[in-house]
Amino acid sequence: MHDDPIFHLALPEDWAGAFESGEYRMSTRGMTLDEVGFIHCSTRAQVEATANAFYADVDELVLLTIDPLLVPSEIRWEPPVPDVDVLFPHVYGPLPVAAVNTAKFWTRGAAGWVLPG
Repeated sequence: MHDDPIFHLALPEDWAGAFESGEYRMSTRGMTLDEVGFIHCSTRAQVEATANAFYADVDELVLLTIDPLLVPSEIRWEPPVPDVDVLFPHVYGPLPVAAVNTAKFWTRGAAGWVLPG
């Protein structure tokens, strides 16, 4: 399980900015790695719900597919908030652009955020 790809939802401008330094440093929408302490990620099974919960008012995201074996920082599997049993992957350091296998533009449809088949 922990060698499977993990996913991060990026705003297009935030992902574009990562190419200036070679590292992505956003934790979640509007908050940096330095502010939060880690980068929020999801499994494939979690990513649609995450997008619909936090990006329902956004029309386009970049879906980053991350190879955890290429991430030099620690990845911890933790609940998103206390007293929740579901674990999400959190990257405790900057995400190298080279650890991202694919970065695909993802457009919200009429039914919300639905992963392409």
